[in-house]
Amino acid sequence: MSRVLLFTGKGGVGKTTAAAATATLAARSGFKTLVVSTDTAHSLADALGVSVADEPTEVAPGLYLYQVDTQKALERQWGELRDYARDVFAELGLDEITAEEITVLPGAEEIIALLELREQALTGRWEVIVIDCAPTAETLRLLALPEALDWHMNRLLPVGRRLLRALSPLVRRLAQVSMPGDHVVGAGERLHRSLLEVRELLTGPDTSVRLVLTPEAVVLAEARRTLTSLSLYGYRVDAVIANRVFPAEGADPWRRRWVEAQSRHLAEVEQSFAPLPIHIVPYLDAEPVGPDALARVAEVMYGDADPFAPPTVDPPLRITAEGELILALPLAGKGEVDLSRKGDELIINVGSYRRVLALPAALARRSVREAALRDGFLRVRFEAGGPDDREHE
Repeated sequence: MSRVLLFTGKGGVGKTTAAAATATLAARSGFKTLVVSTDTAHSLADALGVSVADEPTEVAPGLYLYQVDTQKALERQWGELRDYARDVFAELGLDEITAEEITVLPGAEEIIALLELREQALTGRWEVIVIDCAPTAETLRLLALPEALDWHMNRLLPVGRRLLRALSPLVRRLAQVSMPGDHVVGAGERLHRSLLEVRELLTGPDTSVRLVLTPEAVVLAEARRTLTSLSLYGYRVDAVIANRVFPAEGADPWRRRWVEAQSRHLAEVEQSFAPLPIHIVPYLDAEPVGPDALARVAEVMYGDADPFAPPTVDPPLRITAEGELILALPLAGKGEVDLSRKGDELIINVGSYRRVLALPAALARRSVREAALRDGFLRVRFEAGGPDDREHE
């Protein structure tokens, strides 16, 4: 299996540089490495000092860059779904250009990038895959997508197939539009399965997320929320990278104030993210562009640590032999967490983020006895009996 590393953080903190530097180090360490971006800004090629490539292209010995051509990938991944939607709009009287524009789905580029990542991982070509993710908010929506779609598709597809067969002649006669055929529904099911495989890859034992931040109050606050939210969705964070740290040596009065402020924030970083390792990258005197400069950044960033070792962080979600569900929610406050039970699902809200967790059969048959948030872990205990709909905080 490939070692998969995802880099995310607030926009402008240097996550692309951190991702490109890590990929460069991987290649120079002898690993066949792919670096790819889910960020539509596509600044990876700029950081590496090379031209954009829409197929995996070797840009340095052992290092391959892949900037996803979303138009080509869109047709390959869900062309049948898009063609059906375009035909329906045409039947409703929209001209071809308008129908084409309407069927460009919001967020399609990020979804396509995930599906392309899955395909690259399945090839078995790569020993290390590095992903330069979109800024934090987009990344969280993106990583939550496979499980959210699974929740809807499991309910809609079985019923939808029966309804389509029953209603197709009626809808065609009354609404003058075509209902999707089995091949279109089949394409939707294939997309659904592919996204589940993406989630399996990104929550697997060989994948981890690295948070990139700068020692500033606003950035640190967002990074803390991101750690909690990534854990909610089941993704492991195995390190934090503090970028653009002013060196204390030889500081003039202006820079000394920055050093003092950053020192206070770095102490908060250590306290907030312990026991995760914190990798420090100093403020550089020039922008690191090209493999040589990026390799130097990586050497400083990781020091003697092995950035490609399997993650030692426990998976955020565990179920004990006694039937206790334990979900890591680091840095979450009790007032932020709401828990409710509906049928065989556990609905967990942390701030503005929600996860609908399908319970395994052994727990789905049992009702919740108690739930508590202690020491950064949500612990839900079950007892014998049927599921209930009572809410627990």
